[in-house]
Amino acid sequence: MFPTTTIMKAVSPGKLNHILSLLDAGQSTHRISSITGVNQSTVSRISCKHCSHLPKSSGGRPSKLTPADIRYAQHLITSRKAENAVQVTKTLLDIKNHPLSLQTVHRRLKEAGMKSAVKKKKPILSRRHRRERLDFAIAHQHWTVEDWKKVIWSDETKINRLGSDGRKWVWKKAGEGLSDRLVEGTQKFGGGSLMIWGCMM
Repeated sequence: MFPTTTIMKAVSPGKLNHILSLLDAGQSTHRISSITGVNQSTVSRISCKHCSHLPKSSGGRPSKLTPADIRYAQHLITSRKAENAVQVTKTLLDIKNHPLSLQTVHRRLKEAGMKSAVKKKKPILSRRHRRERLDFAIAHQHWTVEDWKKVIWSDETKINRLGSDGRKWVWKKAGEGLSDRLVEGTQKFGGGSLMIWGCMM
């Protein structure tokens, strides 16, 4: 058995220069082969021999979402125009000209440093409630322990008889602090629940 060798078909100088210019322009070997009529393997060898400075392709299918798409998706979430990946996907589908899956958006958001989290719950505070709470804090900021001993503390809680209030998920950036976007407002009323009140001194 004699060793076999692969001989690259001779390419004219003019066609070689054309291939090199296409490689420098970032065209793929498949595209260059279809343009010049030169075999794709020959184009690959020319690229390895004459264009070692060019970045190598990482392979795989190109991402359907560009970096600009990811930034826009993050903007939709942080500006409260969308709360979850489902809504982000729907919005992107309206502006993209190709199919896009929920899993793709979900994966790209995670790669961008975002993660899903459960919305925190707290009572809905009106502007009047906020003002009254601030006034109370300012009026009592210098109270001593003995002053507070004269106060009876009371609170109430709701226990659902059927079902639960459920949980809502929201995307947030790593290390992002608590904000209104990450909070789900609640109201203490509704049927199918028990209200329990207690106090202490």
